[in-house]
Amino acid sequence: MTETILVTSAAGGTQGQTGRHVSEMLLRRGHHVRAFVRQIDSRSDRLKSLGAEIFVGDFLDVRSVEQAAKGVSSIYFAYPVQDGLAEATAAMAFAARRHGVSRLVNLVMYQSSIDAPTPRMRQNYLSEQVFEWAGGGPLHLRATVFYENVARLVGANLPERGAIRLPLGDEGTILPLISAEDVARVAVGLLAGPEQAAGSAYPIIGSVNSVGDIVRAFAHVFDRDVHYEEISDEAWRDEVHSRGWNAHAVEHLSSLWKSLRSARLSAENARFAVTDTIEKIGGAEPKTFEQFVRERQSELLAPAGKATA
Repeated sequence: MTETILVTSAAGGTQGQTGRHVSEMLLRRGHHVRAFVRQIDSRSDRLKSLGAEIFVGDFLDVRSVEQAAKGVSSIYFAYPVQDGLAEATAAMAFAARRHGVSRLVNLVMYQSSIDAPTPRMRQNYLSEQVFEWAGGGPLHLRATVFYENVARLVGANLPERGAIRLPLGDEGTILPLISAEDVARVAVGLLAGPEQAAGSAYPIIGSVNSVGDIVRAFAHVFDRDVHYEEISDEAWRDEVHSRGWNAHAVEHLSSLWKSLRSARLSAENARFAVTDTIEKIGGAEPKTFEQFVRERQSELLAPAGKATA
């Protein structure tokens, strides 16, 4: 009998859509996927057409999560950057333990520790501890900033103003980045590949770019003048709040920008380097940022929509 893999955030949202990528990759490999979604819509219909079993549930309803985990062998846990991580973690850890899940891949931030620079990263560390206490073979996939999220930030001003407006200091500030597809490839390798030691962590970076590199990538792909405008933290918060970003995500990113600016002024940024995990476990070389921009150029030139992350 084919084992079932539960994939959360399977329909995909605005923050990278790793759950959707993981679902589609597993289905292409012939695995049985139970896709955990919030509602039935065109995204869930697409997954169903590809062969997924659709489960409509709520991360914060333990009864819903417990039913979703019934009869599965492995779980991909990806909670969006919003309030509720502690409750969602506890519910999933309980469900995994109750149903004897043997492997759980937990998507967290690249820096996960009690002294990490953002509130979300510190919550991620506690999430890791809960899954390890509960058992269930947890594996922690520590991903850095998604290309998709950089694109959303840039897309707010690029079409009309030709500007990348962020509070990142000068153009020498370094950003470690990765595509959601590369994150998904590693997740699939961990979910469906050889058994790994429970509690193992896998930091992944797909490319290391300066702000200047990002500007040049957009300018090259679009063949137009693109420039960087440094703005204050307050101005950036006002902009994203006006576009509907939730307070949890704004606080996380505000703290992240400060951390990256500080790293620019020290030897700390030398720790950022492309990791070989993507190729070794995911089976492909990581996508470059310019490749990503080229693939998404039509949607990046469209006016930015309301964000929810």
